[in-house]
Formats: sequence, C-alpha cells, structure tokens
Amino acid sequence: MKTPIVVTKKINAPIEKVWKALVDQNEMSSWYFNIPDFHAEVGRSFDFYEPGEEKKYLHRIEILEIIENQKLRHTWFYPSFSDQKTTVTWELETDGNMTKVTLVHEGIENLSDLGEGFSIENFTQGWNTIIGQSLKLYLEN
Repeated sequence: MKTPIVVTKKINAPIEKVWKALVDQNEMSSWYFNIPDFHAEVGRSFDFYEPGEEKKYLHRIEILEIIENQKLRHTWFYPSFSDQKTTVTWELETDGNMTKVTLVHEGIENLSDLGEGFSIENFTQGWNTIIGQSLKLYLEN
C-alpha cells in the first residue's frame, strides 16, 4: 500500500464541538458538504456533489466505523468515474484546551488513472483547505 495522505490540525474548540461538526448534518453543511440524508450510522451510505453549480463529481461514502468523540471512518469514491474505493479516517484527540484533528486518506493511488483532478496533490490540498480553513474557521468563530 502507498503512503496515505495525513493532515493534522489543532482547533481551538472542545472535542465534543468538533465531533458534532463532523457528524451532525446541519453543522456539516455550514463548513463541509451539504449531504441532506446524512446520518452517522455504521453501514449507511450517502451520495453528494461538490459545492457549486457544476456538479461534476458525484461522491459516495459509506460509514465504516464510529467511536464517539474519537473516530469516524468511511469510504470515499466516485461511482461515475471508477469502482475503486478509498478510505477516509477522521481521528480526534484532546490537546489541552484544543482538539487535534487528524485525517488519513488511504488508497488515493487507486484513482491515479482518472487524471489530474484525482491526484494525491489535489486531495492533499483539498483536505488541508477543508480542515485547516473551513472546519477551523467554522469552529473558532
């Protein structure tokens, strides 16, 4: 297996607040993606598109593991482009008054034949923006 993408950021918010932002549909739509039928339940799967008008990339996730206030693990794939699945794991740890958020995205190399939009660099930049800007700003304001 290739080296996964790992993004770690500290957020000035209690772990319970960060967890709620990851698993509550109303909270998620404020900083992440709008997934109207999202419910944090193992075995559930959901489809959604990236924000904006284009609606080019249909995303599909299936919840694989939930440990409240600690871990959310799910698949991440693009059924319109490939049957290859990747795995995203969100891990939370208390760090003083802050919460350390670590995202691990494994299996990106399985999408390398789909072109530049699916490159490791593109995903790394995307996750850094989502966690380091969107989530952080949402929770710290």
